[in-house]
Amino acid sequence: MANKRPSAAARGAIRIGCAGWSLRSQQSSLFGTGSSHLARYATRFDAVEINSSFYRSHQHKTYVRWAATVPSDFRFSVKMPRAITHAARLGGADEAIAGFCEEVAGLGEKLGAILVQLPPSLAYEASVAEAFFATLRRSTSVPVVCEPRHPTWFRPGVDGLWQRHLISRVAADPAPCEGAGRVAGAGPSHYWRWHGSPRIYYSEYGDVALEALAGQLRMHAADGLMAWCIFDNTALGHAVTNAFRLKELCRCGGSEDR
Repeated sequence: MANKRPSAAARGAIRIGCAGWSLRSQQSSLFGTGSSHLARYATRFDAVEINSSFYRSHQHKTYVRWAATVPSDFRFSVKMPRAITHAARLGGADEAIAGFCEEVAGLGEKLGAILVQLPPSLAYEASVAEAFFATLRRSTSVPVVCEPRHPTWFRPGVDGLWQRHLISRVAADPAPCEGAGRVAGAGPSHYWRWHGSPRIYYSEYGDVALEALAGQLRMHAADGLMAWCIFDNTALGHAVTNAFRLKELCRCGGSEDR
């Protein structure tokens, strides 16, 4: 595929969702009816992050089926396999990258972003990073967001990498190192991943934190960007309640109010 700039067609909105669409029984009444957990999830949210792709591949037809399950304005982000990011550490994975991109293409227009999460031990090496993102950009034109976790990725010299390949740097909470809690980079989408703080995956966020986050999302959407927020504090079901609350705080007459 040619190295194209991501389409601007879906810019200027807010998307809020969870890492995965598993619904706890005590939360089922919050959602509408549907033939599957995903179909019910999509009655209240317009975005979800697929994390299972990090651990195992899914067939193209599986992505096609998931896309057919949700409304036309729903979007998926898909996490790149650990075989590429953690085992290969971004090197020598051209075939794996191409294969992954072919699989997720089954989502069609509902593929909203590809998430590249890097291992905490992976330091920035210019030649490796440049080759990796160049290969990824030849394989897909959809927005790409990257969550680096080693301090070397947050030095000013890395900014050119994001600009050349239209990559947005994820804002993570808790931030694993200085700078990791702020979005940066380029591309049409900015992406927040909130994992739960202080206890990752378990803690619930309160209104003070969510109100500040809502302000950031509204600001970026007002600048014409697609502002994503994905809650990963799923262990006790807080991702769903935090996502609902953030949607309320962000409600301002935009496309996020479905």
